Amino acid sequence: MSIDAKTIAFYDTAAQRYADLTGHGHANKALKAFMALLPVGAEVLDLGCGPARASVHMRDAGFRPDPVDASVGMVTLANAAHQIGARLLTFDEIDMVAAYDGVWANFSLLHAPAQDLPRHLRAIATALRDGGVLHIAMKVGTGTQRDGIDRLYSYVSVAELDTLLTQAGFDVIATQEGREVGCAGTNDPFVAMQARKHA
Repeated sequence: MSIDAKTIAFYDTAAQRYADLTGHGHANKALKAFMALLPVGAEVLDLGCGPARASVHMRDAGFRPDPVDASVGMVTLANAAHQIGARLLTFDEIDMVAAYDGVWANFSLLHAPAQDLPRHLRAIATALRDGGVLHIAMKVGTGTQRDGIDRLYSYVSVAELDTLLTQAGFDVIATQEGREVGCAGTNDPFVAMQARKHA
């Protein structure tokens, strides 16, 4: 199973705090770039949607988001704030087949155990239609460890993530590296990739 109880407990109890910290009025550069790759009216899985602001931006742009999260607190908050149809779903429950044109996995799969990442990415590939687009963002580093607020992270190198995507049936089409301060207050390196499923 890919659910870490302590990580989910944080998001359940700190949903509003997380929403306040990550709140932005406009779609960020990564989301805009992702949406630019989608067909008109695309169906998009927002995997680990959190407060579902990305889904709101996608809905406003004419897409059909399906926001899912493993945290009851996040799903409740998202629906109360945005009436967005967010629902509970874990990484292990991704069993859709050719259901989406895009998957937005922005700093969500980093909470899955490292050994489970290959099968989760294969499940995402199966859930995508041929030519579908994946956005994935992960923290850069090595191994697995907890942050200062007890969330579990699996770290990857840029090369490792590229290889994982390639092995799951994707072509990486864009890579961005940077640093970002999160809920734990640390300024951590990250990598974000856009990848297209083989047609």
